[in-house]
Amino acid sequence: MLPTSGSGSIPVTPALGAAVVLLLGTAASVVAVGGYGRWWPVLAAGARGAVQLLLVSSIIAQVVGSPVLVAPFITAMFAIAVRTAGRRVTTGPGWWWAAVPIAAGVGPVVAVLLIGEALPPTGLVLVPLVGQLIGGALTATSLAGRRLLDELHQRRGEVEAALVLGLTDREARLEIARPVAGGALVPALDQTRTAGTVTLPGAFVGMLLGGATPVEAGAVQLFVLIGLLAVESIAVLLTLHLVALGLLRGAARAPGLTRR
Repeated sequence: MLPTSGSGSIPVTPALGAAVVLLLGTAASVVAVGGYGRWWPVLAAGARGAVQLLLVSSIIAQVVGSPVLVAPFITAMFAIAVRTAGRRVTTGPGWWWAAVPIAAGVGPVVAVLLIGEALPPTGLVLVPLVGQLIGGALTATSLAGRRLLDELHQRRGEVEAALVLGLTDREARLEIARPVAGGALVPALDQTRTAGTVTLPGAFVGMLLGGATPVEAGAVQLFVLIGLLAVESIAVLLTLHLVALGLLRGAARAPGLTRR
């Protein structure tokens, strides 16, 4: 039975667990029947997510109550995000360059919020907020890096032509890559545009379930969405320039990267 409007929580029951298993099985079956992927990575992702959430939930319960643990936990989240985004973009040793756009996006936004006292510096606030910002920067870096490198690979002839005309490596790659960089912001823009109409984002729903008023929940969610736009726009810009400089490379070498 679903909770009443005043209960403020969703009950964790066997029925909820059965629904999760059913939905995961449905996703894997659709992928298999549709023939556009393998079914077992879907099941593996679901199982991994379940284990990680159980572990992280117990860890976060300790972290938010101990100021000493907040910084190490956020650092660990950042390191995992860098590794994930970097490996999405390149299989080479330069994956760690993904730390630049993620840090450049998240760091200033969090600093401004803390210095301006827009939010309290407590673990209960910082861990989920910074986690969402890091996640947004990870997504933007991954999408931008892959899209830009694909574009350079597909239009390598145009890059070479620009080099022949006298442009430097960086200028030639920027000329081709810059117009498509904004595509990495589409998910964040769509999420912001449709908030409250098509989707009810997590922070909004979570605050409502926790007993906040709709106005309070809406204000916090707007704050998160705008923060994500700022973080992701910075991450995309830095990713664009890292690709243009040849510091982030795909599995296939982008044109012009060997010339200095």
